[in-house]
Amino acid sequence: MIEQLPSILDASADPPILFDGTTRLYVSYTCPFAQRTWITRNYKGLQEKIKLVPIDLQNRPNWYKEKLYPENKVPALEHNNEVKGESLDLIHYIDENFEGPKLLPEDPTKQEFATELLSYSDTLNKVNFFAIKSKGDAHYEVGVAYDKLEEALAKFDGPFFLGEFSLVDIAYAPFVVERFKPLFSEVKNYDVTKGRPKLTKWIEELNKIDAYTATKHDPTELLGGIKKRLGLNEGPQCPLQVEL
Repeated sequence: MIEQLPSILDASADPPILFDGTTRLYVSYTCPFAQRTWITRNYKGLQEKIKLVPIDLQNRPNWYKEKLYPENKVPALEHNNEVKGESLDLIHYIDENFEGPKLLPEDPTKQEFATELLSYSDTLNKVNFFAIKSKGDAHYEVGVAYDKLEEALAKFDGPFFLGEFSLVDIAYAPFVVERFKPLFSEVKNYDVTKGRPKLTKWIEELNKIDAYTATKHDPTELLGGIKKRLGLNEGPQCPLQVEL
């Protein structure tokens, strides 16, 4: 069943009845950090348990900061009369505190590798954003970063980082598949998958997972907005290096 996505709440929208026992996930449909939590929710089959509340980041309701989440960014999870944030923390929280398929294996070796890769995701993002905004061709560091992903994908049997689909794949997918890969192709004429068959296969397999594809945004609109935020076109600055 395809989920009917709720309307985006802007500055004119009234707040929901906050802290009424409803579990709500506050997102933006175009924010990769929020997309991580949205994918996790979907994969665990929590569409009825966790209500999606999309926020207009360019015209945010005042009540969001004043009454709900002082950090005024997404994602945020309203659960058990508390509000939690930070995407990597939230995907762990959702996996540990709600029913549905577990997204981290019990194997200690895989858990250790997952911790390493989840930590590295921030480094990858910084390397990519720096290279995208730089003059000239894609930097050497970008190739090194994607070689590291290729090597990581070869560690266990299966197309995903831990063999089976996990929080690690969820952490990387919104950035690599929908943002960095097309951005480097368009802006730098650089294919991050060239010579990296494991990465190519990973992307192919991700696109077979409904929990992920249901969160994907129109690529033309998405990339246009990102280029504006990164200063590649004229437009308001809204850096993606931090959670929005």
